Amino acid sequence: MAKAFDQLELKEKIGQLFMCGFNGLEPTEGIMTLIRDYGLGGVIYFRRNLKDASQVRELSEELQAAANNPLFIAIDQEGGMVVRLEEGVTVMPGAMAQGAAGNAALTREAAKWSGAELRGIGINMNFAPCLDVNNNPGNPVIGVRSFGEDPARVAELGTQAIEGYREGGIVAVAKHFPGHGDTASDSHHELPTVPHGVERLNEVELLPFRKAIEQQVGAIMTAHVVFPAFEPSGVPATLSSRILTGLLRQQLGFEGVIVTDCLEMNAISETIGVARGAVEAIKAGADLILVSHRIDRQTAALEAVHEAVMTGEISESRIEEAARRIWELKQASGLFSSEVPDTNAARAEAVQRLLCESAVTVVKGGDRLPLSKDGKTLVVWTEARAGTEVIEVIRQDWTLGSALNEFGYDVAEVRVGIDPTAEEVNDVRSALGGSRTVVFASYDAGFSAGQQSLIRELAAGDDYLFIWVALRTPYDLLVAPEAEVYLCTYEDKPAMISALAGVLAGELPVVAKQPVTIGQYARA
Repeated sequence: MAKAFDQLELKEKIGQLFMCGFNGLEPTEGIMTLIRDYGLGGVIYFRRNLKDASQVRELSEELQAAANNPLFIAIDQEGGMVVRLEEGVTVMPGAMAQGAAGNAALTREAAKWSGAELRGIGINMNFAPCLDVNNNPGNPVIGVRSFGEDPARVAELGTQAIEGYREGGIVAVAKHFPGHGDTASDSHHELPTVPHGVERLNEVELLPFRKAIEQQVGAIMTAHVVFPAFEPSGVPATLSSRILTGLLRQQLGFEGVIVTDCLEMNAISETIGVARGAVEAIKAGADLILVSHRIDRQTAALEAVHEAVMTGEISESRIEEAARRIWELKQASGLFSSEVPDTNAARAEAVQRLLCESAVTVVKGGDRLPLSKDGKTLVVWTEARAGTEVIEVIRQDWTLGSALNEFGYDVAEVRVGIDPTAEEVNDVRSALGGSRTVVFASYDAGFSAGQQSLIRELAAGDDYLFIWVALRTPYDLLVAPEAEVYLCTYEDKPAMISALAGVLAGELPVVAKQPVTIGQYARA
């Protein structure tokens, strides 16, 4: 039976300030120790923990049963390229696809029905939506996770997603404050800087967060990014009292829970360190500390915070304030109740389909569509074969070749990796003969010299129509702007690929609004 907040001991209140992860499909001894002995406040799931909806429900129940008080159970189910669970739930399109669709009502529904499915299997917090304004084509970590480059569109769709998650019984966590969209490096690997002045930051980066706060978003996640205009010392936002307390709390008036991005990311772990980072983040104003992976770092961080309270470096009132804020969000979100919202699988799938069909973007060469069914169509499908903590890659068996076959095309398909091997390039050349149309489906070609070379070679052919589709970042066009026909899907998930095939076949209208500027092609 849950304790009342005032009955919690100091160690349990400190435990409420931490969210941790673990390896495997079943609870480890380490995570159970953190829950039982430290009063852990939350658990984060990654793909390593998840098989299907049924298994996740059982896992969530086991973790909650071990806790004296309700746990936040969180996930990065942003949609599109960043999802942790695909079996037994509806995978909605990602943020940039929704930005291209530009339908606020569908964005709200997508969050609602996706959220309800997650809540039904014991997940009650989603680290979404991304409110980063992606205006840097070289951004390696945000990109299609953003609704686009227009702050107003990001704000509109982001607040609709927040409201939808609330209706679905999920705590939305807007991220990454004050904005990770205009960086050219990844805080998983190093410490990025956003060098702009206060006026520009207020107009662009902060606008979506300001609107989310007006929407009473329950939680906001910090960015491990340096903002000299707000914090001249060079300390990243996660560890900056000027940013978390001065800017977010006092200037913007945010009263919800401040969650750190994972402290095991290199921007923190390889600089100040995880344990010391936890202490500094709490001192700066963070409430919920995320340590996603290693039990040694998790335990060290918990002990470091306890030691800091014992020595007076962190006041007990600061712990009390943060823990009470977390507790109140759990209460407001129904975690002390067994009721869960209704799901609607049929409507969820319809929303998924409608968003995908509205997201396929024709940037140039639309007058060359639809594809002719006369002769052979060669599809070169680029597949990601290695993932990251952000994008945990899963092989997509439903490819563009599969989808075009459904529309009656004579398709030959060659799969290549993100960095095509010499053998794969030769396979493409061998398959070219007799092709009436060649469709190259690229994946982050801007980061792959091999893809760029192959694209330019195929685009130069004059005995077939060359069609180029970007499966992830829309900025691929910048590596070969001479290509005549270029489309964007922002993801390679099956529902989106079916919609792409429908557009190429002329069976679906093109209604998408280009969400970012690509070279000379301005956003809509």
